[in-house]
Amino acid sequence: MKKFLPIIILTIITSFLIFYRLTEIPKNLSFDEVEFTKLALSLDNKPYIAYSQLATGHSTLYFYILLASLKTFGINTFALRLPAAIFGILSIIIFYLILEIIFKKDKILNTYYLILTTLIFLTSHWFLNFARFSFEATFLLFLELTSIYFLFEFDQEQKAKITNFLRFVVFRQKISVSSFYIFFSGIFAGIAFLSYTPGRIFFLLPLSFLALQTLRTLKLYKLAYFLIPFIIMITPLSNYLLTNKDTRIDQQFFLKNKEMTINEKVNGLWKNISSTALMFNIKGDVNGRHNYPNKPALNPILGILFLIGLISITTNYKLFNHRSLDEDGRTTNYFFLFYFLISLFPALMTYPWENPNMLRTYTALPSVIYFIGNGIYYLGTIVQRLLLKSKWKYLILNTFYLILVLSCFYELRTYFKYQSTVFNQAFEIKLPLEKAIKVKNQ
Repeated sequence: MKKFLPIIILTIITSFLIFYRLTEIPKNLSFDEVEFTKLALSLDNKPYIAYSQLATGHSTLYFYILLASLKTFGINTFALRLPAAIFGILSIIIFYLILEIIFKKDKILNTYYLILTTLIFLTSHWFLNFARFSFEATFLLFLELTSIYFLFEFDQEQKAKITNFLRFVVFRQKISVSSFYIFFSGIFAGIAFLSYTPGRIFFLLPLSFLALQTLRTLKLYKLAYFLIPFIIMITPLSNYLLTNKDTRIDQQFFLKNKEMTINEKVNGLWKNISSTALMFNIKGDVNGRHNYPNKPALNPILGILFLIGLISITTNYKLFNHRSLDEDGRTTNYFFLFYFLISLFPALMTYPWENPNMLRTYTALPSVIYFIGNGIYYLGTIVQRLLLKSKWKYLILNTFYLILVLSCFYELRTYFKYQSTVFNQAFEIKLPLEKAIKVKNQ
């Protein structure tokens, strides 16, 4: 019960925050939501297609899920937003399980730390925003986190003994449990490729991790357990893209623009890098559908912790023999640093006037929260070591944790009180969904 209680608590809290007034905040529909509905309905009663030119061009996997929801619950706002909400809930649970794997051997950290870090993720106005309307972001986030979860389970299994009973009953001694984890990591990396466009490059993360792990053991054949299911999953979309353009990438990839000079492209790339870097602590996305215009992605408290964690990880700064200096810690830190960079890359390749973009960089969130969690750990360690025998230690630590809890409420206030007011203008379609899809585009 101790193992499942945190998951049950997180599921209840997450479900409440995501489903609370789901169809009222935002109350109206965005133009994209209406177009997504049309795309999903266009797939009904037709042979499977991997890509649709509708809604500026999308791979179709998520839209088959939307179609199933619309056919089950009717053509309405709730059915349209339900899949994103469910994948948002699942993403939070998977993220907690990943943290549990990473830190389960750390004697200093406990379940309360893992729950607090996960709640910081959940209450982020950046996360909540896209979990509450029908974009593909939470679907991609769930797929990537699930692939990472199986990847980390594989890494742990490599260091643990497997019972002969499990080998015999489940796999009949033909394949190890660790290979089973690699196989499913490959499946979910392949599904991520089929989802939202930024997911096309995610596979580089688990593939690089596996390549390094297998090189150490000289068992390169284990890469096949990842690559075979991955290749099978991406085949339908890859076949389409070999003979057809991805219209969305063709429109947004500004480095391909032959009308722009090299100097303009270099300046544009630098603007993208600088605006994306400033997005976290200084000036966020201006789009009212993505963010409270110009508000940083992180509040001041989380922003400071993010910088502390990021700097400590990138410099390997020695802080009281912190776990990042052992082999497992360094591997995990570099893993999330690479994940962070991969998640930012798609936004850097789009036109400068569309950045900063908190939608295209949405999957940077797990890395951001991981860095924040490291920042919390560093500061907590400093207090414990400097005030080891002082009666002030627990007062300072509890005050610190209280500030973090207040930060969570601050983020909820940002979304439900302030960002929700922007939605009246940002979500421009005021018709019910069943009527909006019948209006012809002008």
